[in-house]
This record gives sequence, structure tokens and C-alpha cells, in this order.
Amino acid sequence: MNIRMTKGEQAFQIAAVALIGLLSLSVLYPFVHLLSVSFSTPTEAIRPGFHLYPLHVSLEAYKKTFDSKQIWIGFGNTAFRTVAGSLLSLFFMAITAYPLSKPDLPHRSLYTMVFVFTMFFQGGLIPTYLLVKNIGLLDSRWVFILAPPFLISTFSLLIMRNFFMSLPSELEDAAKIDGAGDLRVLFSVIMPLSKPILATLGLWAAVAHWNSWFDGMLYIQDSSKMLLQTYLRRLIVENRDQDVQALLDQTMGAQDVIPETVKASTLIVTIVPIIIVYPFLQKYFVKGVLVGSLKG
Repeated sequence: MNIRMTKGEQAFQIAAVALIGLLSLSVLYPFVHLLSVSFSTPTEAIRPGFHLYPLHVSLEAYKKTFDSKQIWIGFGNTAFRTVAGSLLSLFFMAITAYPLSKPDLPHRSLYTMVFVFTMFFQGGLIPTYLLVKNIGLLDSRWVFILAPPFLISTFSLLIMRNFFMSLPSELEDAAKIDGAGDLRVLFSVIMPLSKPILATLGLWAAVAHWNSWFDGMLYIQDSSKMLLQTYLRRLIVENRDQDVQALLDQTMGAQDVIPETVKASTLIVTIVPIIIVYPFLQKYFVKGVLVGSLKG
């Protein structure tokens, strides 16, 4: 059945598409420019204006980036943090959200409010640092996973709880009649049905872990445990010219690249992995967010 739109509705559709198109271009602009600079020769890279594509292609900046020992150290530490942190976060949120989703849990509202309270009132930077220091996590890779707020995100916990509440209780009852305990029900019945919410919250956790840099700067002194984003910040934001020059001097042919192309290639290398993950989880993303937010 075709529904004919009025002129006002057509104008609104055109304006909405134009606005979304402009917003999309504003998001793509820095990535296209950065990608073009990273593949450009030094002369082309320093040319003023927008770089839509490289006029003269050069891969020297990427060679310098991949030859950097610190890049690979940071990449390994960040990959470990992202994978282990996301999986452990989903595990602990699941075993916490499941009992909170049960109406017969004694004082369920009180427990929920305790978690909600932490969304608005937190200990602060200094108490958190002292806590991390006192439990012996300083200069440890596990600080990225176990230190607040990454292990359990209250917002994600509540979304997972609401998703569990939306599942039919008859499935749990049938499993318990067959002799399954609560943990067996959670991991054999609930979790297989929760792929949309697990994929959504797992993606959120992975992006948060991958992009985090401040805790790496705060808790880590050992350069062998430095995160990729912390190193990137030193390279880009703090404009550590000695770091860039050290990267350039590692191999011959430094005259083929300049700091601008190396910084651009390093940024691209740090962005691409997390972008590659998204298409595999996209089909679960919208469903997980919508279903997890319907029932409270």
C-alpha cells in the first residue's frame, strides 16, 4: 500500500536527508583528510587545504610506523586489555544483572539503587588512585581491567538487567524442572538468547577499552606496559618531537617522511582495528539497544 506524502512531509524528508548528509560529511572529513596525508609524500603532506586523495602516493610513513617497537608494544597491551577486559566485563555484568532481574530477589530495589547511586556519585580521582595503589595494581596490566569503572559499567549493567527481564520466564521454569540450577540456567538458557545485548555491550566495552588513555598515563610507568593510545597521545597531543624523531631515525630513509605523515599513519593504524569489528556486530547492535531499554 503506497502512502502519498504531503508537500510538507516531502520537504521535511528532504531537509532531514540533507542534514544527515551534512553531518555524515562532517564526520568523514577528518578521516579522509588523515588517510590522504598518511599516504602522501612529504611535499604533498604539507600542502595547505583539504586532502581528498594523495596526488603522489608513498608508503614510507606506514613503514616507519610498523617498524616502531613501541607501536607493537602498545598494540599488544591494548589488544590484551580490549579482549580480556570486554570478556570479563560481560561475565561479571551477566552474573550481577541476572539476579537483579528476578522479581523474587529480596530487597531487589535497594540493590538496584545502590548500583544507580554510583552513576551519579563517585569517589573521585585521588581516592581511586589510592585504592589502586593499596591493592597492588600500579604498574600492572590488570589495572586496566579491574580498576573502576571498566569492570562493571552501571549503565550497561542496567541495560542487561532489563534485557533479562524481557525474556520469557517459562524458559527458566522448564530448565529448573529438568534439574538445572541458577548458574546452569544463566549460561545454558539465558546467555544463548542474549546475543544481541552481549554483542552491543561487548562493543561498547571494547570501544571504551581501546580508546582509553588516561588510566594508562596515570597508573603505568613501565614503558613495556604502555597503551597504544597513551603513546599516541604523547606523539600527537603533547607533540613530543623527540618521540617522532626517534621513530623516524629507527630506519634509513628518514628524508622520505616527515612528522606529519608519521602521525597520520599512526592515527590510521590505531583507528582501523576497532572499525573492522563493528560490521560483524552491527546486526545485533540496534536490536540489543532497543530490547534492553524497553522494560524496566
